[in-house]
Amino acid sequence: MNAFPARSFSLAVAGLVAAATLAGCSTDTDPVADDPAPGGSTSAPPTSEAPTTEPSEPASSSEPPAPAETVVAPVYFTGDSPMGVRLFREFRAVEADNPLAEAAALMLAGDALDPDYGTLYSGSGFAAVSYDEQGARFVVELADDSLTTAPAGLSKADARVAAQALVYTLQGVQQVRAPLVVTLDGSPTTLLGLDTSDGVKNASQLDVLSLVNVTSPEQGATVSGAFTASGVASSFEATVPWQVRQGDTVVLDGFATAEGFMDKLYPWETEIDVSGLAPGGYTFVALTDDPSGGEGPGPYVDTKAITVQ
Repeated sequence: MNAFPARSFSLAVAGLVAAATLAGCSTDTDPVADDPAPGGSTSAPPTSEAPTTEPSEPASSSEPPAPAETVVAPVYFTGDSPMGVRLFREFRAVEADNPLAEAAALMLAGDALDPDYGTLYSGSGFAAVSYDEQGARFVVELADDSLTTAPAGLSKADARVAAQALVYTLQGVQQVRAPLVVTLDGSPTTLLGLDTSDGVKNASQLDVLSLVNVTSPEQGATVSGAFTASGVASSFEATVPWQVRQGDTVVLDGFATAEGFMDKLYPWETEIDVSGLAPGGYTFVALTDDPSGGEGPGPYVDTKAITVQ
């Protein structure tokens, strides 16, 4: 599975995620999985000063340009599960002037913070990504025909999951359930061999998403004392087991209780006390409960590397 860790970006994103949220993330109509994005606003604070009417000196050519304003967007990547390839979500900072295209580019490249996530796409990319309000649909114009057919070895089932990664990402950014049409030279075309002319709608969460997904802690997070772990899951009787591992050794464990289960993914959250652990590297693990006692395919799992101070 392709993955492109972005360690230098991780700390910046962690700060943004902690201060930002997507509008409507706790409603039943929310286009993304229903855990609340951390924080309380729809975008990160602007990084430049407010305009002033006072005259000012021209900016020195040696001064670096002000960073672009960013917003937090949900990006869906592919990863392994007991039932094959599924989608995992990361909240990422993207430039506010074109968040649809920015989020789609991260998804396409598999540019995830978590090395367990990646992409099933291989091609030149997207020439344009937009939301057509009049037609109530997303329109993605391909740069060329490299994404119209599936690459060798990609099954039709996995191609559908890859298409859903794009659908879920765009819907999450725009906060609207709308179908996706992919075009080439302005005309509807296929995506990885799948017809999009009638619009590709979002599939059921239970069919395409990993049944457990960690939102916090982020990959590479540093924690001390106690930290809040959160995410989404659809787990038997809403029980979400968790572990803190050092290597293969489980040093802490417990469970969180999600707000529901069975029909979709529901938010879960729990406080974890790591004050008794020695400083160092650990792995936080969230799982689905396995009522089969090991007779079934096994639990869904999501992991995050953390450092305890």
